[in-house]
Amino acid sequence: MGRLIVAANRLPISVGKREGRFHFRQSPGGLAVGLASLPETLERLWLGWPGISSERLKPDEKEHLRAELKQQHSAPVFLSQRQIDQYYLGFCNKTIWPLFHYFPVRTVFEQRFWKSYQQVNHLFCEEVLKIAQPSDSVWIHDFQLMLLPRLLREKMPELSIGYFHHIPWPSFELFRLLPSREEVLEGLLGADLIGFHSYDYVRHFLSSVSRIAGLEHMLGQVNVHNRIAKVDAFPMGIDYERYAGAIGNAEVKKEVDRIYKIVGKRQIIVSVDRLDYTKGIVERLEAFDWFLSTHPEYKEKVTLIIVAVPSRSGIEDYKQLRSHLEELVGRVNGEHGTIGYMPVWYLYRLLPFAKLTALYNAADVALITPLRDGMNLIAKEFVATKTDGRGVLILSEMTGAASELGESLIVNANDKAAIVEAIREALEMPVGEQRERNRSMQERLQRYAIERWSTDFVHALSEIKAKQEDVSVHKLSASAQDTLKQTYEAGDKRLLLLDYDGTLVGFKGRPAQAGPDAEIKAILEALADDARNTLTVISGRDKDTLDNWLGTLDIQLIAEHGGWIRQRGGDWRSFQPISQEWKATIRPILDLYSDRTPGSHVEEKDFSLVWHYRRAEPALADVRTHELRDALVNMTGNMDVGVFEGSKILEVRKHGINKGRAAEYLMERENWDFLLAIGDDYTDEEMFAAMPETAYSIKVGSSISKARFNVDTVQNVRNLLKKLAE
Repeated sequence: MGRLIVAANRLPISVGKREGRFHFRQSPGGLAVGLASLPETLERLWLGWPGISSERLKPDEKEHLRAELKQQHSAPVFLSQRQIDQYYLGFCNKTIWPLFHYFPVRTVFEQRFWKSYQQVNHLFCEEVLKIAQPSDSVWIHDFQLMLLPRLLREKMPELSIGYFHHIPWPSFELFRLLPSREEVLEGLLGADLIGFHSYDYVRHFLSSVSRIAGLEHMLGQVNVHNRIAKVDAFPMGIDYERYAGAIGNAEVKKEVDRIYKIVGKRQIIVSVDRLDYTKGIVERLEAFDWFLSTHPEYKEKVTLIIVAVPSRSGIEDYKQLRSHLEELVGRVNGEHGTIGYMPVWYLYRLLPFAKLTALYNAADVALITPLRDGMNLIAKEFVATKTDGRGVLILSEMTGAASELGESLIVNANDKAAIVEAIREALEMPVGEQRERNRSMQERLQRYAIERWSTDFVHALSEIKAKQEDVSVHKLSASAQDTLKQTYEAGDKRLLLLDYDGTLVGFKGRPAQAGPDAEIKAILEALADDARNTLTVISGRDKDTLDNWLGTLDIQLIAEHGGWIRQRGGDWRSFQPISQEWKATIRPILDLYSDRTPGSHVEEKDFSLVWHYRRAEPALADVRTHELRDALVNMTGNMDVGVFEGSKILEVRKHGINKGRAAEYLMERENWDFLLAIGDDYTDEEMFAAMPETAYSIKVGSSISKARFNVDTVQNVRNLLKKLAE
């Protein structure tokens, strides 16, 4: 593995310019800490916007800035003020942010924002390509750069690319509102590994992949144009030891004593968040107001300290939010306060580490109730500081952290009555119970700290690349094709077994063409003209269709996966007697599910019944498939038929009818010098399994197969057959 190139909207270093001089300020966050914890042997380079618009920089200043940042293992991406306004403040913060946080009414769809977003992602791509080597890995972060993975993949296909999404991924119903939804998915699927904070977000993303991009997935793996992409959850942790050890710092102790001196014996509830409408700050303050109104005995006994960190202060929505929050603070204090008692302390600022951890340590309760949040590290920080075990976390179920901090008091952030009850329960919880809850959460947070998050992701990226390379080992390379051609030319008796749909025509996952085109007919004719070849098309199609399409060629035809065979110049004959009795039992239930699943239909063949659902709505089809499969398995237990699941089909077929049996029948008839079998579907695996080790078996696609080799597309198959026919 080469270097790790980190691409993020912002550098971990903020650059300012005052009186013609540059000023550098470290802005370490969880991401910077996580990357710092990676092995020192892994060279790292961070690429992002330095925080200053390009209009404020002369050409020589840009070069000076590049040189300065290079010393700190960073590289700048310069953005104009227009790009900042339209890409960042526009598309990122007015389109993606509200939509992905379930605020569609706040979402703004403007074409100029989208165009700027595309432009900036292309700009990041250009900057990465200036420094990237094929052996490097690129780790792209967050929603500002969702197009970048595909852009890099197109320019440097061998690059190892990871992407991590730090905010929620919305349900399909919300994501489909985005006009550029296809482009965003295509952009992200350029990555080898796509990470989210929780499995809920993974599930939503895969649903979008299935229903919008039309790609299938299994166990978190998506087949993207015959390249495997992995989607998984990597819950981000914190620097646990730093927060757990903060109370040992003299400055923190001093600050804790100062807080206790001011507050006295009152219990403290702390609320720390960026000032954002997704954080539910107004809603929790309203709940606290309700708590004091319904539990007046707590007046003068509890204080809520709200720390609202300034965020996006240039956006009108945020200005209005601040104004509304400050008015509400004044009203609550006016209604419930007395001389010497202020129920709510409100701080609009970013607290330094010592003051923040002192506040965590002093607090009896943390009230963290975002309306929607990707992870929420504040909740984890609060729990980590509670080394004496005292303290209660009230946490919204809408955060990624809720799946890890199940011992906290989990609430629906929209249910103010539930928040009121949780506040009461937290304030009255016995210390023993507090310690037991916190102990479990602390052990979990300590195990999965920030360094574990970053190392797990990098390791998973290496694993998926290794899996891709393992698949590529089985690719039919140019040298392997040459060897195949030599073996073919040396053979006097050759058997060629070729699947039809997805192998000779059409593409995997899409309907095949309505019959063979001129190119494939010419290829088959050329192969059939060689007297040394016994060319066989072995398909799941019915015999009448194969007769209509290929009956004029001097080749063997096998229909219905081996149910029927027509040898050259002969008539169709079946491998087994045709039995229709079982269909009378099975057909009605298939028809019922077809009626209940718009877009699906039933196909009847001599030896099978097939339920097709490719055109059905994916989510409904997924449910119906599970129901129907279970019903069919139960019904067919005492019948001489089996239930088989393929690409967007469920098939009920007579036992003993399969391509493997048909292939064995043909192989036994001659002592073949050369054997070739090519297919793309699950039904072809039986054929591959029947092949001897010396045979050339080829799977179209990159999925795991019993075939010796893989090729990517139908066109690859055609090119190979052309080469043999020369």
